[in-house]
Amino acid sequence: MTAFHVMAGSGAELAHPGIRTISVSDVFDALRLGWEDFRAKPSHYVFLCLIYPIAGVVLAAWSSGANMLPLLYPLASGFALLGPVAAIGLYEISRRRELGMNTNWRHAFDVRRSPALPSIIGLAAMLLAVFVAWLLVAQSLYTQMFGEVPPASMSAFFSQVFVTEQGWNLILVGNAVGFVFAVIVLSTVVVAFPLLLDRDVGAVAAIETSIRATLANPLPVAVWGMIVAGGLVLGSIPVFVGLAVIMPILGHATWHLYRKLIVPPPAK
Repeated sequence: MTAFHVMAGSGAELAHPGIRTISVSDVFDALRLGWEDFRAKPSHYVFLCLIYPIAGVVLAAWSSGANMLPLLYPLASGFALLGPVAAIGLYEISRRRELGMNTNWRHAFDVRRSPALPSIIGLAAMLLAVFVAWLLVAQSLYTQMFGEVPPASMSAFFSQVFVTEQGWNLILVGNAVGFVFAVIVLSTVVVAFPLLLDRDVGAVAAIETSIRATLANPLPVAVWGMIVAGGLVLGSIPVFVGLAVIMPILGHATWHLYRKLIVPPPAK
């Protein structure tokens, strides 16, 4: 039986996968390959089943009297922080298609049998903690600008944000802080989850490899981050419906970006 491990892989030493230097054109090629995976095995039906409940929970909480207006934008933008976790099953489908294996959508759940599952869960918990921290920081910024009293209505909230000086300060500072959160997540997990699915190297090696890949390819990784951010913004309008297509394409493309960035292990 495989030993339970999170921070380290099954081996005795910390793995250091090789890093390739890629170009921006490789990023767009990964996106093209992701689109081809999506066309071959459309997975948007599964994501519709996931996205509508999420939107329903938000709307239900809002309509039940819980004033969520100040957190609606942080919640929506925070999707980018949790995206790598939501797309794990898509990485598996792309991996199987690459190997010529069965790519039925049910195999997206095969990740539960991965020997690296403890490390995957550990990384997912880390991203969830970052997401919660982002929400707390966003709420704190709003409170500092406007006090503890929530806005009386949607129109009052939009007037606060877009008409007042405090509102524009909130937009500028909030987006700057959100950018820092996004950069941290992008640089630490850009290839972490695909790497763990491909090789049981442990959470530390997955994070360290992602950071090395980012430092070796700052422009391509930055372009990839902008593509992800832009895609999630477009997909969130209206009511997150577009994410049912955008997220699968980005998820599949992430696998191909991983293949371009990381040197395969030597053949045994």
